[in-house]
Amino acid sequence: MKKFAVLLFSSVCIGIGVNMFIIPIHLINGRIFGISLLIKYIWGIKIGHVMIMINTPIYLLSLKYDKTYFINALLGLAFTSTIIDLLIPLNGLVHLPILTSAIIGGVIIGIGVGTMLRFHISPGGVDLLALLISKSRGINPGVVIFIIDSLIILAGIFVLRDLKLIYSFITISCVGLCVGLLNMFKSLHVYFR
Repeated sequence: MKKFAVLLFSSVCIGIGVNMFIIPIHLINGRIFGISLLIKYIWGIKIGHVMIMINTPIYLLSLKYDKTYFINALLGLAFTSTIIDLLIPLNGLVHLPILTSAIIGGVIIGIGVGTMLRFHISPGGVDLLALLISKSRGINPGVVIFIIDSLIILAGIFVLRDLKLIYSFITISCVGLCVGLLNMFKSLHVYFR
């Protein structure tokens, strides 16, 4: 029951952050979400469908290394992909300046991703890789996510040739900070278990 509550809360946070704050201003937030958003902006394919296609090889890799993470990641992907697509009507509901949207969207997405990772659940491929790297190398998953996100945003700026995407660095910084903070203190993890 607790896992279901975590999945639902986290997926709704991610869905709100992506649909209400990131998509309307055409930013990307890195990770598989960012790659999926790039594909949506270029070809108009639904984000949830793209996430499933891109995540498949990463999930097969996780199955090889840790079956629990694999199962939790499948649940996270199913919930997140579905909720993101269900919350599409939120797109355009609010109109905020780009900087404000980048910050708020990043914080809300970061809370969702960070909460999932805290309970060893992953909403998508890069987050799953960050979780696996964090487990094997002892690196905070927020740092791993920030590095990968930066590379995806640089690719987005190059492919879309839109310097406005520089604001995406603010979004991923907020996501990385929230994920890092939510996964920093082991004592909190024991308290919430």
